[in-house]
Amino acid sequence: MNGLTGTRRLARPVRLALAPQLGSDIDGAWWPHTGVVARELPELIEVLHKPLGEIVDICINWSASEAAVDLSSMVTVARWQRRRSFRLMMVAGHQVSAKLLVVPHETPQALGIMVMRCAAARHHAASQRDTELYETAESVVRAARAESSSWTARLIHDLDNGGSAVAQGVSHVSGAR
Repeated sequence: MNGLTGTRRLARPVRLALAPQLGSDIDGAWWPHTGVVARELPELIEVLHKPLGEIVDICINWSASEAAVDLSSMVTVARWQRRRSFRLMMVAGHQVSAKLLVVPHETPQALGIMVMRCAAARHHAASQRDTELYETAESVVRAARAESSSWTARLIHDLDNGGSAVAQGVSHVSGAR
């Protein structure tokens, strides 16, 4: 999958937004079209190949048995902090890594777009910032950043101490090393 010389036409474009500068707790967002993430992963890897280099590893913070969060039901930050079930993905390339918030596929279009823009640190007009939609998206991304920071710290600590990433709630999706 990595290093393909040609491009192929996708039935549906990959919904990905990356920040101009990577290295934050959340570097962007990926919004799969379906609930079967594994089916869409090859296209994501293909799109990320250019900005990250050859993809060598992907870590996720959820298991297959965990249900995705319903972003459309979010009303307050406190509700998110109780649930703490954001799907996060760290994609490591030879050049750089990116931490992505995985937007649930059933998220309403307007909210999904706004969450992706906020996660990728994109500019918003003042008229957009004064909306409930923007406030909701910002709350989601703030809470996801906090969870990402905690998850990454646990992952690094465990790996530095010779432990297993899987024991710390991390699954490896791909390991091309």
